[in-house]
Amino acid sequence: MNVSKMRELLNEKLKVVYFYLLKMGAIKEDAEDIIQDTAYKFLLYIDSIKIENVDGWLFRVAVNQYYDLTKKNSRRKKILLHFNYKNLFEEITPESVMLRKELSVEIDEVLQQLKPKYRELLILKYSTGLTLKEIAEVYTMKEGSVKTVMARARAEFVEVYRRYEDGR
Repeated sequence: MNVSKMRELLNEKLKVVYFYLLKMGAIKEDAEDIIQDTAYKFLLYIDSIKIENVDGWLFRVAVNQYYDLTKKNSRRKKILLHFNYKNLFEEITPESVMLRKELSVEIDEVLQQLKPKYRELLILKYSTGLTLKEIAEVYTMKEGSVKTVMARARAEFVEVYRRYEDGR
């Protein structure tokens, strides 16, 4: 693989990690710093990283740096989740924009009531589009375990969402 192709592929993977960090609550500048440091560490340790584990390695390094940063600053940030609503609303109308905004707020509020691990797994799966195998690599878990925890996370999301809807 030539250098320009490798650079392009690394940039694509880091862009996904960058948006994940933003959804975890990192501010833009912090996410950019973390991505830059992650890229540096990738280049530094490139010989010891297995090619099939690159995505998981990048996520793990970046997320760990984000956790270190939040511990250092002793602040917790709200997780933001932005879904792709193109399939839900065919045309952009003022009503559809308001419905999207309401749905986004509802989802954010429900996610905040979930266990942190459930919240993170749901975001990784449905917002960044990672496969169960890739999520397993990020958390150094077996794929079957991720599948089990993901099922529990979805079930809890549905339960909390139903309570949320009943409370409205």
